[in-house]
Amino acid sequence: MNRYDLAIVGYGPTGMVLAALMGRQGHSVIVFDKYRGLYNLPRAACFDDEIMRTFQKLGIVDAVSSATVVQTDYDWINGEGETLLEVSYDNPARGGWAALYMMYQPHIETVLDQLCKSLPSVEVRQGVAVDGLEVGDEDVLLSGLDKSGARIDARARYVVGADGGAGFVRPALGIGFSDYRFQENWLVCDFRKLRPLPAVPSFRQVCDPVQPVAIVQIGPEHHRFSFMLDPEEAVEQATDHERVWERVSHWLTPEDAILVRVANYVFRSRVTDRWGTRRVMLAGDAAHEMPPFLAQGMCSGMRDAHNLAWKLDLVLTDRADPEILATYQPEREPHVRFITEKAIELGHVQTLRDPAAARERDQRFLALREARREPDKIVYPALSGGLIATGEPYAGEFFVQGRVCAEDGREGLFDDIIGPGPCIVSRRQELLDGVDEDRLGRWLELGGHVVLLSDDAADTGADVEPVVAVVADLDGVYRAWFDVHACEVAVVRPDWYLYGTATDGAGLASLLARLDHALRCAPRSGTPA
Repeated sequence: MNRYDLAIVGYGPTGMVLAALMGRQGHSVIVFDKYRGLYNLPRAACFDDEIMRTFQKLGIVDAVSSATVVQTDYDWINGEGETLLEVSYDNPARGGWAALYMMYQPHIETVLDQLCKSLPSVEVRQGVAVDGLEVGDEDVLLSGLDKSGARIDARARYVVGADGGAGFVRPALGIGFSDYRFQENWLVCDFRKLRPLPAVPSFRQVCDPVQPVAIVQIGPEHHRFSFMLDPEEAVEQATDHERVWERVSHWLTPEDAILVRVANYVFRSRVTDRWGTRRVMLAGDAAHEMPPFLAQGMCSGMRDAHNLAWKLDLVLTDRADPEILATYQPEREPHVRFITEKAIELGHVQTLRDPAAARERDQRFLALREARREPDKIVYPALSGGLIATGEPYAGEFFVQGRVCAEDGREGLFDDIIGPGPCIVSRRQELLDGVDEDRLGRWLELGGHVVLLSDDAADTGADVEPVVAVVADLDGVYRAWFDVHACEVAVVRPDWYLYGTATDGAGLASLLARLDHALRCAPRSGTPA
C-alpha cells in the first residue's frame, strides 16, 4: 500500500488548488473524488485579486484569463428601476490584480485539473467514494470503493477533507455545524450567449420586493439570472423552461442565448465547530457554507487551501513543528465568519419582501446618493490569531503586490520576479545589514527571500549581500504602502499575509526571533487541526 504525504478527499476548486500547491512543492499527493469526471457546470461566479494571485503562483493566469472578465462595478436597483447603490472595484487591487473577475467555473476547473494531472507527484483517483477513515499516531488510513466495486486503500501523513457540506470526512470525524439559520430558496438559471448583449447588466442586484433578482455575467460567454422563490412555489413549476424564459423576458429571448442550466438551490450559512483533528483537516464547503451575496464561497475555500499548503510544506519537510497546523482554524475561522455574517446582512437588505420595509430601505439609500455619499467598501479583516506577531502593528494584513524591476533588467509583478516563499521586504539597507547571520541562515532554510526596495535596482550605490534581491518599485506601490503604514520593513508569509512590520533593525530582529520560536515550538492556539 502506498503512503503519501497528503491525501485529499474532494476534487472541486479547493481540493484542486491544494493538490496543485502541494504538488508543485514536490510532495506526494493522492486525491479521491466520488465523481468519474469534473462537475462541468458553473456554480461560483467570480473571484478576487487574492485568488488571481494564487493562480499566478501556480503559473496558470494566462490559461484562466480566457474565461474571465474584469468587473469594474456593481449596482443595486429597486423595483422602480432607481439606482440605490453603485460600487466600483479597484484595478489593480492590493494583490496586484483586479479586485473582481467574473468567471466561467468549468473552464477554471479544467485548467486546474490539467495542472494537477501534469504534476508527477500528484495522483488523481476519480470515481472513488471514500467510506473509511482511521486516524493513527503516524498517519491516516483511507479506504473507498471505485465504480467497479474494487476496494481502494491509501495511507497518508495528513488528510484534508474538501468534499463539500454533504461529504464523508466531516461526519466521519464526528464534527457538527454551527448554523446561522439563514437559508433561502433560489432559482439559478445559466445561459450561453449567442451574441453580444451590451444592454444586459453585467453585475446587478434587483431589490424588488415582488421578485428579488441577481444578474451576473459568468465569464465572457455566459450569463446568470437568479430569482428568489416564493415559499409556495413548486420546484417543478419554477424549473420549467417556459417559465424560466418568462422570468428573463425583460432581458433575454431565445434568439439571444441558450438556456444551459436551471437549478433550484437553497443557500445555507453554517461553519463547523472544529476544523479537524491533528492529522485530518477540513477545507472549503466541508468546513463552511455561506450565502452568495459576497460571492466568496469558492474564494474562501481556496484561501483555506493556501493557508494549509505552506504550513503542511514546512511540517512535511521537518522545518517546523507540526503544531503550526493548530493555527489553521484560529486564522481562517474569523475571516470566514466575517464574510458569512456580512453576506447574511447584505442578503437581508437586498431581499426584503415587505413593501413598506423595502420603501424605507430605498429612501435611505436614495438619500445617501442625493448627498453624494460613496458606499463603504467591504474590507476583509486581517488575521487576528495564529501564526502572526500578535500585538505588532498591521500583523495579519494582506500584503500588496506591485510591479518591480530586478537588477538584471527583468520587469514584472513582484511574485514573479522574487518567487514563492516567505519574504522580508525592506526599503532601508541598514535594517538588513543588522540581521544576525544565524537568523538569516534559518530564514533561508525556510525558503525565505530578502528584498531591498530601491529607486534604481541597477544602481543601489552600496554593497549588498548576495542573498538580498534588489528591485525597483516601478509604480510606487511599495513606497505608498510603507508611507501609509509608517514602517520600514515587512515580514511576509508565503500566503502574503503579514507576520509583522518594524521600523528599525531591532524590531526586525525581534520579529524573526518570534517567528523562529513559533515555528520550532508552535503555540497551541485554538482547536488542534
